[in-house]
Amino acid sequence: GSLLLITATPESTLAYVTVCTPLLAGLVQGWRGAAVFAALQVVIVFGVYASVPKLEAGGATGLLLPGFCVIAGAVGVTLRNLLLRFGTATQALTETRARLAVNEAVEGERTRLAREMHDSVAKTLHGLAMAADGLACSADRMDPLTVRHQAELVARAARRAAAESRELLTDLRREQGLEGGVDLVAELAAQAADFTARHAVAATFRRLAEDTPVPPVPQAVARQLLTVASEALENAHRHAGPTYLVVLAGVKGDVLRVSVYDDGRGLPAGTTLESLRRAGHFGLVGMVERAASIGARIRIGRGRAERGTEVRVELPLAALAPPPTPPPPFAPAPAGAGAPATAALPSL
Repeated sequence: GSLLLITATPESTLAYVTVCTPLLAGLVQGWRGAAVFAALQVVIVFGVYASVPKLEAGGATGLLLPGFCVIAGAVGVTLRNLLLRFGTATQALTETRARLAVNEAVEGERTRLAREMHDSVAKTLHGLAMAADGLACSADRMDPLTVRHQAELVARAARRAAAESRELLTDLRREQGLEGGVDLVAELAAQAADFTARHAVAATFRRLAEDTPVPPVPQAVARQLLTVASEALENAHRHAGPTYLVVLAGVKGDVLRVSVYDDGRGLPAGTTLESLRRAGHFGLVGMVERAASIGARIRIGRGRAERGTEVRVELPLAALAPPPTPPPPFAPAPAGAGAPATAALPSL
């Protein structure tokens, strides 16, 4: 800016390009940087005026360029504040959407379990109770062979109810339970070990960062993440022909990352979700839909590796945190304020 003012003089049109200096200082450093560089720019302008005798710094012409420097610095600070606020609002919106998606997934899982219990276990137990009542009421009037047959029907219904209950408990029961959350790292490690035991290809589990703990994951969210990982392992084994697989999980920055990498053939060039859907291959499509249902981002491709395929799912940690408790609508009046203290109403 100084060289431009000296060579072109402050009265040239090119001199007004130097107002970009306080503008950029305001964008990068805020009020302090804008003030320092604007003041320095004004000093340089008046210095140039004083060093060149033919230039006149008096009147409105001499104050025009310094005024532009001050205005440019203020504009830069204003733009910086707007950009920071926009970034904060965008991050808050992303976290809110992810949290809402997690809550919807939890509510949807509860609804599904209630429907399953009503349609399977409840009906089976009701039929079992009716069969047992009928057997108890007519046992003295039936021959032993008929009683045995009815007892076998009751036993068969009881075993069916036990199997249906076991299936529901498999969905519900985790090491820490529904309310405490699921230990996703332990579940993925067990999943990799089970895959290795069932197939000739080894699946190795690794932590992204050993010193960063992974928070408990809600059961409905963990179910989707574990299903995506399982589908990725099975797809790689069936279609890619890998020699090894790696399951990674951990916290990276402000996101929870789960990825499955294989060194197989990789996806064909030009593969899209629409082409897979038309061809009837719904494995990858289901992964994308499951990730979207919990507000996570999913990336399927080679990534930074030279070959193979990586399925990476990233979920903001803010979506796993419980929503803040809203304050009560009415706070109790301070003691000695002259009016009787009223208890705060519970928030709805």
